[in-house]
Parts: sequence; structure tokens; C-alpha cells
Amino acid sequence: MLDTQIAIVGAGAAGLSLAYHLVNGRTGGRTPSMVLVDAPAGPLKPAERTWCFWEEPGGAFDTALTAAWDTLRVRAPDGSTVAASPAPLSYKMLRSTSFESLVGDRLSGEPDVVRLAGVVTGIRELGRELSRGPGPGAEIHLRSPAGRPSVLRARWVFDSRPPRVLPPGRTTLLQHFRGWFITADRPAFDPRVADLMDFRTRQPAHGLSFVYALPTSPTQTLVEYTEFSRQVLDDRGYDDALRRYLRHELALEHYEITRVEHGVIPMTDARFPRRSSPSVFRIGTAGGATRPSTGYTFAAIQRQARAVAAAYHRGRTPQPPAAHSAWSRAMDAVLLRALHTGRVSGAEFFSDLFRQVPMERLLRFLDGRTSTREDLSIGLRTPVRPMLRTALELPLLPRNPTTLARSPGTTGRPADRKED
Repeated sequence: MLDTQIAIVGAGAAGLSLAYHLVNGRTGGRTPSMVLVDAPAGPLKPAERTWCFWEEPGGAFDTALTAAWDTLRVRAPDGSTVAASPAPLSYKMLRSTSFESLVGDRLSGEPDVVRLAGVVTGIRELGRELSRGPGPGAEIHLRSPAGRPSVLRARWVFDSRPPRVLPPGRTTLLQHFRGWFITADRPAFDPRVADLMDFRTRQPAHGLSFVYALPTSPTQTLVEYTEFSRQVLDDRGYDDALRRYLRHELALEHYEITRVEHGVIPMTDARFPRRSSPSVFRIGTAGGATRPSTGYTFAAIQRQARAVAAAYHRGRTPQPPAAHSAWSRAMDAVLLRALHTGRVSGAEFFSDLFRQVPMERLLRFLDGRTSTREDLSIGLRTPVRPMLRTALELPLLPRNPTTLARSPGTTGRPADRKED
């Protein structure tokens, strides 16, 4: 006998989003029986995170937003600026704690939704002796916070745990970042404008770097140093880059760091399998939701979760669709390789795109929601010769798996830490 219809492994952005859309997407009747398995407190529990995305106003999670911006700014390495509205889109900032609270409140009123804490030690398809057709379900082997083993059987399992080894790819870069939430001793920021990319940073030989600043008041902002490169930095490397930026670009010497976040996102042209066995699917980053050329994930997670919920409620196999089209992934593969080889300057590449392409159209392009005609028009505004050379080279390159070090992903409150 099955314990539940649906089991979701991981209560991060992907797992909670799927549970939310399964509850909200039903057209009548009861919510499917559902168990949401979350990591217990400790090293496996993700730290507090910040998610950003663009969409029209009136989104499902607008009541939980920390802030939203209707004007975005990009600064080129020479300091020249592009600032524009992406209307009808807004750029939205969502803290994981606020999102978890909103979704938790929605799920708490559902008697058929159960949440439990445990470490997943294995997932096994039931009835593996069947050679064809869907199996009768899968079982999840768990260890409770007290160390007791148990087994949970479900008709469908959705696994959001990030892979330790990436599928074989031709190019893999790492998007790695450290962000400081700071409070300045004087008004220094315009809370109406978000700095999407400021390239007035020291650029790596292969890849790019920029600072990302999201002000929430005249004295408070998230300022984040980000690199796309082959190797992560040590703590001092990130901290020096942030101090340098605040001092030299913002003329800011006195501020308090109230929170720190740090993460690593793989950017790869590897193909992520979305179905690992007849009854087990992968979602989130594990299911290919991360856009290879930008690292943005949250909006694609929502598209996948809505599609899974719709398929389930229509009685179909709830397999997550591809988060990004084959055409988008092909373009991303060319850009990743061009950055990896150093054939194009990432800072100049993105600065030029934002200068030449309307902000709203470029954001839709980065989200994979432009037409083929728009894609070709944007492609002609890139460095054609190095990009074409890279496109011709790609089919000849081998695909190799990549083993990832565990991302620190830490967010802390350094209570006594100040910069002055």
C-alpha cells in the first residue's frame, strides 16, 4: 500500500513551489495526499537565501516580496550607464524566509498535506521487475533527526536535491557570489533603482565579474559581488572586492554589515534528466531549471511547478517539462564556451546588449520568452565572429561530468562586524 500520492524531497524553492501549485491548481475536490520531506536542522538545511526574478505585477508571491523595482540600471566597465524601465515587468526580490512563511501558511490548512523532517538516504522504484510501463510507485528511505530509519511509499516522487556530480557537459563555469546586507551611516542609495550589473570591477581572464545592488531604503542595500569563472575565491577575495567597490565606486566608508550570504551556482550546457525512474522526477536545479547563461532559476521553477500540477490534476503523468527550450540551451552553450575560452569579454558583451536592446525585450530573451525573430535580432548585436567560431567548435567537444564541492550557501548575522 502507498502512504501518499505525492512525496516531495526538499522544502526549498522547488519543493515548496510544487506543493503550492498542487494545492492552488486543483479545480475542485480534495488536495492530493502529499508528504513534504524537509532536511532537519543542521548542515543539510539550506541557509536563508534571496531570490530575484522579473514578472508582471500581481504575481502569486507579491505579498511576500521584500522589494520590487521598476527601473533597472547597468553600468559598463567605463562607467557609462543604461537605466530603463522593463515595463510591464518588475524586478522582484523575495527572501526565502518570507516565501516559506507564505507557502507554509497556505499548506497548513490542508489536512492531506504532511510535512516531516528527515534525511533521505535512498529512493527506490517499486516493482522494478516490470520492464515496461509506469511502476506502481517508489519508496523513500529516511532517517529521522533522532536517527530512526523509516520508509515512505508514494505513487510519485519529486526530488529537488542538488546533484553532487553534474551530468556530462562540454563547458561548465561557476557563478559564485558573496552578498552583504549593509546599513550605511548616511543616505547613499536610490531605492527606486536596482543595479542589475555594475561591471566596474576587476574582470577575470575567463568569464566576467560584476556587482549587483538592490537598495531597499536610502541607507540599506544588498550589495553582491558575483563572478562567472572556473574557480571560486576564498573569503578574502570576495570581501576585498566588496570593500573596494563600496569605497571606490560609492565613496562609502562607514557601514554596518547586518547579514552575509554566499553561494555557488553551476552554469553548464549539460543535459539534466528530469525523470530518474518511472515514478521519480527531478525538479529545480536538479531538473535543469537553472538558466545556463545567467544562473536565474526561480521563474523557471514556477513554470515547471505549474505544468506538473496541471498535468497531475488532469490525470496525466506529471513529468516536469524542460525549463528552457532547446534553442535557448543551444544559445547558452555558445555563450558559455565563448566566455570560458576568453574569446568574448563578458562585461562588454552584456553592456553592449543592454545598450542596444530594449530592457523589457532583453529580459524576456534572458527568460527564453522571445520569438525566433527577436532572438536573431538580438544575436546580430553580439560579437558575431567569435560566437560563430564557438558555435562551429561545440559539436567537436567531448562531454565530461563535473563533481561539485558543497556550496557554502551560508547566511549569518555577524553581530559585531562593522566596516568603518
